[in-house]
Amino acid sequence: MSPDRGSHKHIQGTLDILILKTLTRGPQHGYGVSAWIHERTAGEVGIEDAALYQALHRLERRELIVSEWGVSDNNRRAKYYEITRAGRRWLLRETETWHSYARAVASVLNST
Repeated sequence: MSPDRGSHKHIQGTLDILILKTLTRGPQHGYGVSAWIHERTAGEVGIEDAALYQALHRLERRELIVSEWGVSDNNRRAKYYEITRAGRRWLLRETETWHSYARAVASVLNST
């Protein structure tokens, strides 16, 4: 029996989960999303701008988030992103899947 080659999607989907979780706190612009993730992970997770905006556009195309132009704290025009109802459902499902995957990986890493 060969290993499931599709399981790597859990790691690839991590950025989407982090973004959606951040947006459960309320609408944020891209920099705010990145800063909150960086802060919550004590600097362990940094997101390159290109990867962040690719993920935001992908989530928007999938209708898991919506966006609207607004003004940032420093009076600049910024696009604010908000999680949709479908995004909340997807986040709940994928969070459960991710936790299960992380437990499985931890069981391998913690074995002797």
